[in-house]
Amino acid sequence: MNWNSLQHTDQLQNILKESSEKNILIFKHSTTCSISRATLNRLERNWKEEEIDVKSYFLDLLTYRELSNKIAEQFDVAHQSPQVLIIRHGKSVYNRSHFDIDFKQIKAALKN
Repeated sequence: MNWNSLQHTDQLQNILKESSEKNILIFKHSTTCSISRATLNRLERNWKEEEIDVKSYFLDLLTYRELSNKIAEQFDVAHQSPQVLIIRHGKSVYNRSHFDIDFKQIKAALKN
């Protein structure tokens, strides 16, 4: 996957702007959680760039916990870990956590 690192709160403004023209995916990852690691590995194994038109952001939520909280607040989504959000036109239109994170479901949500 072509991850863009999400490390600064000012990036949220860029995500809001970008989401008016392109789907944005945010993956919130806990580096100490085995479920998060397994979910990330499963997602990356199944990911096919040519099948999906999305800009993907990766957040290490332990290092950037304040940013993770701002994402939850900005998009009105309860914090989870791991968690995937799809942002479209400045709103979270899809979010899943733990083993509910599934490539096929993400792909379908991006087409809606």
